[in-house]
Amino acid sequence: MKKLITLLLTLSLFLSLQSINALAAQKTGGGNHTLTKVAGNPAAPDFNLEDQDGNFIRLSDLKGKVVIVNFWATWCPPCRKEMPSMQRAWEVLKKEDMAMLAVNVGEDSDLIFAFTAEYPVEFPLLMDKTSEVVSNWKVRGLPTTYVVNPAGQIVYQAIGDRDWDAPEILDQIRKLKKD
Repeated sequence: MKKLITLLLTLSLFLSLQSINALAAQKTGGGNHTLTKVAGNPAAPDFNLEDQDGNFIRLSDLKGKVVIVNFWATWCPPCRKEMPSMQRAWEVLKKEDMAMLAVNVGEDSDLIFAFTAEYPVEFPLLMDKTSEVVSNWKVRGLPTTYVVNPAGQIVYQAIGDRDWDAPEILDQIRKLKKD
């Protein structure tokens, strides 16, 4: 009997939390489908980071393209949650000559390699082993993502996970290419 009561209380709590989450999503428009405008469009701090294959990617070499710069870590649950949607978005955006970079904060290639076995991605996963880049970009939590316009300015940010393949987000990003 005690187990049944515990089960019912747990189920009740779960359903209550689901209702609260559903109401919050409804109030904000259905979930994480928006990006926040960055005031003043500051210049994106340049970096030159190594990827999984030992190649270096310099942000300034991508000037002229819209670039999505995501800061993440393998231990971060919201990072793990959004990575599949980032891959789906990448499959669309790469055909439109845009770039997506995921900057791993403080971890090594072995941890990232193990992560990609569970969450395969095709866009570059860069390593900020010293956390210098995350500091220069003033990231306060993971995941944090910035969208850089073709002029090299930060236009949008997203703190927390997003559904990157949501049409609303893809449309916001595409508009930067036209500006």
